[in-house]
Amino acid sequence: MTSHRRERVAEQIQQFVSALLERRIKDPRLARVSVTAVEISSTLREATVYVSSLEGAAVKDDVMNGLEHARGYLRREVGRHLQLRSVPELHFKWDEALEAGDDILRLLDELKEE
Repeated sequence: MTSHRRERVAEQIQQFVSALLERRIKDPRLARVSVTAVEISSTLREATVYVSSLEGAAVKDDVMNGLEHARGYLRREVGRHLQLRSVPELHFKWDEALEAGDDILRLLDELKEE
């Protein structure tokens, strides 16, 4: 499997899951969730979906529980939309890059004040 195809499928999954979370999922725990990246296995059978929230890490547990609750629906809709031979199993992970970036900016601001 070429990496170019994997990248295209991962990008399509990212866009489609983002759209589903924004437009179709009515769970208030998932109201301000964004999909930051998707990594897909070489067999296209597993996809790791990285998510974050505009509300920060304070809502991490609620967001992850909401995603686990919606996992079956999201996978089914991805299967209908992408028409792959096998629908990838979706695994959700919290993307900590935004919090790490905020920490770095905070540290830089503290250094600047000194």
